[in-house]
Amino acid sequence: MSKEPPDHPVAGSTPSHPPSPHDSLEGEDRAEGSRRDRRRARRAIRSARRRALPRLRRLLPTWRIAVGGLLSLLLLGTAAFVALYLLVPVPDPNARAVAQSTVYYYADGTTELARTGKVNRQDVAIGQIPPAIQHAVVCAEDRSFYRNKGVDLKGMLRAAWRNLQSMAASGKGTQGGSTITQQYVKNFYLTQDQTITRKVKELFISLKVDRQQSKDDILAGYLNTSYFGRNAYGIQTAAHAYYGVDAAKLTLAQGAYLATLLQAPSSYDVKTSTPANRVKAVARWNYVLDGMVSMGFLRPAERASLTFPEPLDPKPTKSLSGQAGYLVGVVDDYLTNTGVLSAASLKAGGWKITTTFDKAKQDAFAAAVRSELTAQLDPKARPDADTHVRVAGASIDPATGRIVAVYGGPDYAGQPFNDATRQDNQVGSTFKPIDLAAGLEGNHSTQYGHRITTETLYDGDSRLSITGGPTAYAPSNEDDINYGDVTLRYAMMKSVNSVYAQLGVDIGLAEVRRTAVKLGIPETVPGMDPANTSMTLGTATPSAIDLAAAYATFANHGQAITPWPVLKLERPGDSEVPKLPGHPARAAVARGTADAVTDVLEDVVSPSGTGALALGLDRPAAGKTGTTDNNRSAWFAGYTPELAAAVGLFREDPKTHAKLPLAGTAGYARINGGAFPTAIWTAYMGGALRGTPVKHFDLQLDRDNQPAEAPPPRTAPGRPRSPVPAPSAPRMPAPASSPTPSPTAPPARLPTGRPSRPPTATAVPLLPGL
Repeated sequence: MSKEPPDHPVAGSTPSHPPSPHDSLEGEDRAEGSRRDRRRARRAIRSARRRALPRLRRLLPTWRIAVGGLLSLLLLGTAAFVALYLLVPVPDPNARAVAQSTVYYYADGTTELARTGKVNRQDVAIGQIPPAIQHAVVCAEDRSFYRNKGVDLKGMLRAAWRNLQSMAASGKGTQGGSTITQQYVKNFYLTQDQTITRKVKELFISLKVDRQQSKDDILAGYLNTSYFGRNAYGIQTAAHAYYGVDAAKLTLAQGAYLATLLQAPSSYDVKTSTPANRVKAVARWNYVLDGMVSMGFLRPAERASLTFPEPLDPKPTKSLSGQAGYLVGVVDDYLTNTGVLSAASLKAGGWKITTTFDKAKQDAFAAAVRSELTAQLDPKARPDADTHVRVAGASIDPATGRIVAVYGGPDYAGQPFNDATRQDNQVGSTFKPIDLAAGLEGNHSTQYGHRITTETLYDGDSRLSITGGPTAYAPSNEDDINYGDVTLRYAMMKSVNSVYAQLGVDIGLAEVRRTAVKLGIPETVPGMDPANTSMTLGTATPSAIDLAAAYATFANHGQAITPWPVLKLERPGDSEVPKLPGHPARAAVARGTADAVTDVLEDVVSPSGTGALALGLDRPAAGKTGTTDNNRSAWFAGYTPELAAAVGLFREDPKTHAKLPLAGTAGYARINGGAFPTAIWTAYMGGALRGTPVKHFDLQLDRDNQPAEAPPPRTAPGRPRSPVPAPSAPRMPAPASSPTPSPTAPPARLPTGRPSRPPTATAVPLLPGL
């Protein structure tokens, strides 16, 4: 008996008909729909939650967006880094590693002044460089060198942070973060150009070079391509330039000094740098040695035994003979100190530099020194007095600040020291016009309560004790002359020390210092310490350029312009040439103050003044003589309406550079500022201004600064120069054709606040003065 299949399938049994495809699709659609619905619901919930948040909070991305964005940026950055690493090749050595010539031109832009740039390099293997010297360089330039992979990201970030701090404080960033490998790559494969493209290439090439070359090879390449100053590329030539030995024979102390030079070759050359830069160089040398101790390269006991190794004097560069080397040095220092070019970029060559130097004026300066001084010296007859006599000179256009002439020495090939830029000779009484300007500026009074003007009376007796100064001081006047009560005008004309020492104290020595800095004397110049009462009599040691700049400010009616020597900078074929700094004028003192000083300094250039010899210029002129204690330097600084100049005279030991007295020079017992310095200044100004119209000072004086009596004649047109004395008598520039009159005080205009004595009439002859 057959059984009928059940009407409904038994649970768990197989359906009697095969499943339809539509059944599974419908199920998937239902499941997908359900998932979409759930996602929509979740999004709706999140959206509702976000809308419920405060407005500012809604502006912030969610953590999902933030994480996703960061991961995307990380992936993109990694991809870009890998791509650049693969695409940037290690190039062949840069052809610019062989320096090109740099050509310097006079201000006319066509007359060649000098040509430099021949590479002075001799490569040595790393085995020829003592390990201690290698370690000194590492401690100076890159203490992570043996650990890093060619770059030091931590050091770069640290340098960037310090630069930001420095820029916030001073507006300038000074910290570098390049490793030794990066510097080697820049020197050997790339250029010194400060561009983003070059820096990116430097980064990736450094990573590759670090993988392809050993640390010894990289360090050797760096030491053979780096610039050490004195036209020395590479440590071998640097060892000869500074110590006269091969690199293999350098001592640790010497090597540490060469490592010091890598940071600032020109500034840290202690034989040619300023006193302030010498201090920085020695501090850097100590930093290098202390780093060697901290890194385990040097024992503390050995470190303690080391003393600073004085290098040799620079050897002359024959291609820069005559005055050319001094002028090139002024230009190079200006370009590097202002940050226009790095020392390495400048020395790499290829530049065309048009300077502000006027060839006719430059030649006139050299001729003036030869005719007024050199021709009067006889080293054979007077070997202890007429040898090692040196002249520092500079001339500036007051209206523009251009340095038009510099006298740094007789011949750069024989004397590679620029005497015009050195800051180690006291300027003596040429500082007194700065004292006067400080007194006239503002509303200063004497210790007795009287307003200071050019006609204010002061006691001019010699060895008068100065009242109120920070240190005891009783300066003597030249020849110990007692002048009695004299005006500031007359005291300037006769260079009365006691008057201007007391004036400085009455004004405030700190105020005198501030005025000097505003007029153009660098604040870093030694000898301007307000803690010393003698400061106002010229213990400061500005260079000839600095002093000429201050006097140019007087000539420019109180408007100061920082001196500058470069008109134009070019590099043929290079469109990315750095811009030169501007030269804005700044108000140093009021016009009335500057013009009153000029009016007084015109009296100095008079038959009765210490600058009488400058009457030979036959033009309106203002100036001041200066002589220092023990006759170790003598100066004259002055100006006409269109030109300012300063001339300094001194002697020094050629080995120790210790200052020697001028006494006995040219056969004279004493050399003052009114003698050879004034003679040189007058001869130079005559040559520099020959053929130009005579100009007169345009002065605006207030009533209180008018002379108390008619001033003495200031010029003597056509007056012949003093005749050359008979051969039996040594030649000495005469202050005037007639005997110098006895000092007399002008009538008093203002009371001094104390009993006044009658003017002195002591008949003591006054030689060309302080």
